[in-house]
Amino acid sequence: MRGVTRRLMLLDTASLYFRAYFGVPDSVKAPDGMPVNAVRGLLEFIDRLVKDHRPDDLVACMDADWRPQWRVDLIPSYKAHRVAAEAETGPDEEEVPDTLSPQVPVIEAVLDALGIARVGVAGYEADDVIGTFTGRATGPVDIVTGDRDLYQLVDDKREIRVLYPIKGVGLLQITDEAWLRERYGVDGPGYADLALLRGDPSDGLPGVPGIGEKTAAKLLAEFGDLAGIMAAVDDPKAKLTPSQRKRLDESRPYVAVAPTVVKVAGDVPLPDVDVALPRVPRAPAVLDELAVRWGLGGSLHRLLSTLQV
Repeated sequence: MRGVTRRLMLLDTASLYFRAYFGVPDSVKAPDGMPVNAVRGLLEFIDRLVKDHRPDDLVACMDADWRPQWRVDLIPSYKAHRVAAEAETGPDEEEVPDTLSPQVPVIEAVLDALGIARVGVAGYEADDVIGTFTGRATGPVDIVTGDRDLYQLVDDKREIRVLYPIKGVGLLQITDEAWLRERYGVDGPGYADLALLRGDPSDGLPGVPGIGEKTAAKLLAEFGDLAGIMAAVDDPKAKLTPSQRKRLDESRPYVAVAPTVVKVAGDVPLPDVDVALPRVPRAPAVLDELAVRWGLGGSLHRLLSTLQV
């Protein structure tokens, strides 16, 4: 990031192309008949995001490892229900719709030819890449994701917000601290504690039995953070019901390891990349070839026009 006034946009790329895949009909196909709905949908998303929010810098953050072993070692159930096939070496294969998997290499090739920075780091999820870029940013940051886990990065003082797609990317929920406090009663870091206590079946996180979202929010309001809540378990004068005290006490092994799993990493070894939003394609001849082969048509042309403005 080259100046404090530059606005950085970080895309949770898989989250967006999954949404594009399910939001654009699979009748959108390449000349050879392969569906390219996720490819074209993602290009449309990026076009709209650039038009509406005018970032100076843009990074498409990728899942080099969607289920890192260091998280699984701590909580074995982490994303276990999404494993399609276990791998002897490297990441397990994630369960992905049959007609989406072949589109991912096309997405990657198009982003590279456009010159949009694409960053995935072995052993880490896109969330961790986003967390590390956010931590290093010197200006405002817009994180575009359909994953609420990234609410933990929201920070009004540093102008870090999450743009959460409600319908396509034309209608976005602008998540700042005021919204988080109104909806959940917590700030950004507090959201990670709330998610940990509540659990998340979609990620295979068990949470603390009997502690739902509202109870977690009340406990955080009363005791400040997770450490404060666990200190209260040992304080007989603390305002905990007997059942809450018992369940939290029994969940100590989970509570001890869950923060490392739930909180995004901020120390990913990022490659040295040019994150500036490209005005012209990095590889125009390659891009032309991809456009013809995959029938990218108006979706690509509109994005190119937007980038040139």
